[in-house]
Amino acid sequence: MAEVFDDRVEVAGPWSHRRVSANGAQFHVAELGDGPLVLLLHGFPEFWWAWRHQLPRLAEAGWRAVAMDLRGYGGSDKPPRGYDPATFAADITGVIQSIGERSAVLVGHGWGAFGAWTAATFRPAHVRGVAALSMPHPVTLRRHLMRGHVIHAGGLLGAQTPWVPERRMMANEAAVVEDLLRSWASPGSGFPDEEASARYRAAMRIWPAPHCALEYQRWAVRSLFRSDGRRFAKRMEASIDVPVLQIHGGQDRNFSSALAKSSKRRVSGPHQWVQLEGVGHFPHEEAPELTSDILVEWLTRFR
Repeated sequence: MAEVFDDRVEVAGPWSHRRVSANGAQFHVAELGDGPLVLLLHGFPEFWWAWRHQLPRLAEAGWRAVAMDLRGYGGSDKPPRGYDPATFAADITGVIQSIGERSAVLVGHGWGAFGAWTAATFRPAHVRGVAALSMPHPVTLRRHLMRGHVIHAGGLLGAQTPWVPERRMMANEAAVVEDLLRSWASPGSGFPDEEASARYRAAMRIWPAPHCALEYQRWAVRSLFRSDGRRFAKRMEASIDVPVLQIHGGQDRNFSSALAKSSKRRVSGPHQWVQLEGVGHFPHEEAPELTSDILVEWLTRFR
């Protein structure tokens, strides 16, 4: 049964909240503004509220800004399966259609950006452009992992054991969520503050969110030498011909700037790279005004 909204998920603000049906599941979305659609996709270990700074700014700039909780997170359904990239892409484009649009510009952070990259290849008719924050192209990431770099890739190695990571994430009122946010952010950024820590810890305690969140990461590693992973990689070899913006923190400890920037070879359309010095893994949270400025300026190409 779908989760009932509560103040852990339905945070008050200028936006409105609702559920939409897509790809066999129910998804919670927060939306603000009118105009062409920009769909915002959060990463781990956050939920839609990660885009609280960008939603009003995008709406003011004339966009319909919608932030969704990914499958398994926040107020969206948390089924036991469906955390592979093909389902992820179908979730994203299904939400686009369920809210009455044919296509959208996708803005994703971390694993949300992984989904945005994938949707642009798997379902290009529904994707006008991709802004990827803090995540290389999936083929670039896959090759990085196959060269033995799992231990350095955003906690991926620690997510692979069964159930131990889930118990760790739930312990002490999900204190590890705050630890991850703090360790992945730039030390001087001030992120996470007290409110952010409390909200992200509370949202991760909505069981089985920890298990669902880790399933995306488990697929990425466990598929490396499986046939489904090889099929995914082969399909993702197709170049992306829509405009792509990459925003990356110069102090990102999960993925180096060099690794992320090398994703450009996967893009045949217009490509823009922006590196934010003094910023870690969460540009939209650590430098929200600057990140919003960059997004709004880049989005003018779609008018």
